[in-house]
Amino acid sequence: MRRFHIPQPRSAIKCTLLTVAIIVGLLVPGTVARQPRDYPLESTAGLRLHNVAAKPATLQGKKGLQITASEEAQRKLQAMTPDEQARFPQLASIDGVEFANGVIEAEIAGAPAPGAGEGARGFVGIAFRLQNDAVTYDAFYLRPTNGRAEDQERRNHAVQYISHPEWPWFRLRKENPSKYESYVDVMPDVWTKLKIDVRGERARLYVHGQEQPTLIVNDLKTGAQGKGAVALWLDRGTVAHFRSLRVEPLSSK
Repeated sequence: MRRFHIPQPRSAIKCTLLTVAIIVGLLVPGTVARQPRDYPLESTAGLRLHNVAAKPATLQGKKGLQITASEEAQRKLQAMTPDEQARFPQLASIDGVEFANGVIEAEIAGAPAPGAGEGARGFVGIAFRLQNDAVTYDAFYLRPTNGRAEDQERRNHAVQYISHPEWPWFRLRKENPSKYESYVDVMPDVWTKLKIDVRGERARLYVHGQEQPTLIVNDLKTGAQGKGAVALWLDRGTVAHFRSLRVEPLSSK
């Protein structure tokens, strides 16, 4: 007996293909961008301050926030050892943001505060995956006074990655010289565009809108599953400015 092939309607074929595509999509892991959230940072609304004081300010004709160590934090710092000072958190975290992977963009500026010590560099940056204890996080930051220093070694330390509290800059520099630092052309009190791209254990820092990263970190200390808040970051002896923060998380699907 001969068997005849009966063609199926096109609608049935499309339905079958769609079902297969959905199943494959569920089985293959990937990332999907959520709606980006923009924070002008022209007021202190929506910020949690940790050892810092913040106020609206204008720098180079652009509105933003000025953040400095609070008076209480300055008193505490005076009684600390240099190692304790390096780990002391000075942050303004963004309410309602949980960030694991994705892109963070902002304009930042920093300069040594009046009366700051000789080692002040205008330390300013962005922290991410910040935990509720306000001391555990990853961060990228700038040393603006190093960008155009006459000493080449200082220039090589213009950008830094850290992961507190276990991996402050001095431990990273001692155990892995030059691996978590890089050069970039920056100046004090000048707005600088940053973009941080985080994927699992990897992060890329882009400065000035450049196509190539300034600093690459392939082993984030918070690990592939790390997550937490995003925060404006500064270190001792700094007057910092922040504006135009954008956070675009990626969610696993």
